[in-house]
Amino acid sequence: MNIAASSRLVCAVDVGTRSARAGILRTDGGELAREIRAFPLLEGADRHRTYYFSEIRRAVSDAVSAVVSSAGVEPAAVSALALSATCSLVLRDSAGQPLRTDAAEGDVLAWCDHRAVDEARVCSDRSHELVARNGGFISPEMQTPKLLWVKRHRPTVWQRLGQALDLSDALVMDVTGMPVRSLCSMVAKWPYDGRSGWLDDYLEGIGLGDLPGKVGSRLPVRSPGEFAGPLSTTAARGMGLSAGIPVAVGMVDAFAGALGATGMTSPNAAGNRLNLITGTSNVIMSVGSTRAGASGFWGPYRDVILPGAWVSEAGQSAAGALLDHLLELWSPSGAQSAPSHADVLQRLTQLYASEGARLAGDIHILPDFAGNRAPLGDADARGLITGLPLESGMNALCRIYWRGAVSLALGIRQLLDHAGTPWSGETLAMLGGFSRTPLLVQLFADVTGRRMVCGEAGDRVIAGTAALALKASGDSRDLASIAAELSGKVLAFEPNPEAMHQFDRDYRVFRLLQTQREAISQVD
Repeated sequence: MNIAASSRLVCAVDVGTRSARAGILRTDGGELAREIRAFPLLEGADRHRTYYFSEIRRAVSDAVSAVVSSAGVEPAAVSALALSATCSLVLRDSAGQPLRTDAAEGDVLAWCDHRAVDEARVCSDRSHELVARNGGFISPEMQTPKLLWVKRHRPTVWQRLGQALDLSDALVMDVTGMPVRSLCSMVAKWPYDGRSGWLDDYLEGIGLGDLPGKVGSRLPVRSPGEFAGPLSTTAARGMGLSAGIPVAVGMVDAFAGALGATGMTSPNAAGNRLNLITGTSNVIMSVGSTRAGASGFWGPYRDVILPGAWVSEAGQSAAGALLDHLLELWSPSGAQSAPSHADVLQRLTQLYASEGARLAGDIHILPDFAGNRAPLGDADARGLITGLPLESGMNALCRIYWRGAVSLALGIRQLLDHAGTPWSGETLAMLGGFSRTPLLVQLFADVTGRRMVCGEAGDRVIAGTAALALKASGDSRDLASIAAELSGKVLAFEPNPEAMHQFDRDYRVFRLLQTQREAISQVD
């Protein structure tokens, strides 16, 4: 380690679906403090989901200012800043001002905005390397279908469009005033190749030949962790940091989580580390020396996390969002206040201790309430619940909530089976919101038959983002070494053979329900 690096502190920010989290970390991964500030997600008709960039930016500043205070450090003690974020799409007009597609919406199309389902089909109906590297189907969560929707449905907005950015890039540009795009977001979410640049032939074929010029094609594209620019005086004042400290080129939040888990597992036989990043959505990600992909999977992408490493991902669009939905729908009526996730999980721990893996075993769920991102690549797929008894109250809520969690774990098992040998191995690094609940970590171990390891403390997305900040601050080590040092201690959860037997039955039912859903969709 650099002598100077051993005493440095950095600030890392992760912007999720509904909140910004900021942490102050030491170079050994120790987290001095963490603060969270929420911002609203505007949920409109026709699957429109948007934000106001100004509200996200305010939440970021407030979270950073609060965490500096909570950590009890002077601004001068923080040597660098990095930001990761969801792959939401920030729109600007030719003068750099916020641009909205509709008067009642924000200027940021959320990653979970699914308005562009028809445009995703247009984008997928091409024989092109871009479609192949995204599993044969361009998701409506990607930026290309969203921008095609704007051109087709809001032509006056398209005429005014002067720039479009991934959220992490927009945040970095906002706090530095320097133009930059991250190679991570560009390769993973845009019609862009890390070697050849913009895929003009593909764009011409889908009617978006003018897109690169519209969205700022001349902005430099740099690798995550490179120096993006110094923190501006205005941004520093709002954040309680020192002006001029280095700001890193960022990355998409799930990728930052995979980087933060670098030291938690050993590579599998194919030379890849496997990570399960949980939260509003779930993503399983392979990072390593082997090109590991499958139909319905995104990737493989090269160099988007670590130089020379290949990354593939597959996920569930609604994971924590599904549990939110079940909690809202099944909360006992007439209660003075609805139970929280913590309330439900506490009661579930008691129920599971009594009933084990048989808990609510007659209820079966397909979790595709927001479509099936992988392995089916079907944005029109919908959820299914069968076996409901005529019950109500707290225990009934806990049972439906538990079976929702089981369905998510079964979906992850299906992804692993679908991926085959390159994704085989005994261990998955589990990070994100679910990893902070031992009952859920054990569930995923029992359903998938894999050992789950998770951090004993801290937040892997924050840790991965902190690694970017350290690299940008001049740390001479490679990014993988920095991230491994930040990984900290891990806890391991081994599969329970008795529970695995019960969940094997659930998996057979899960696959049967998918077949029946497909048959129902064919009925006139």
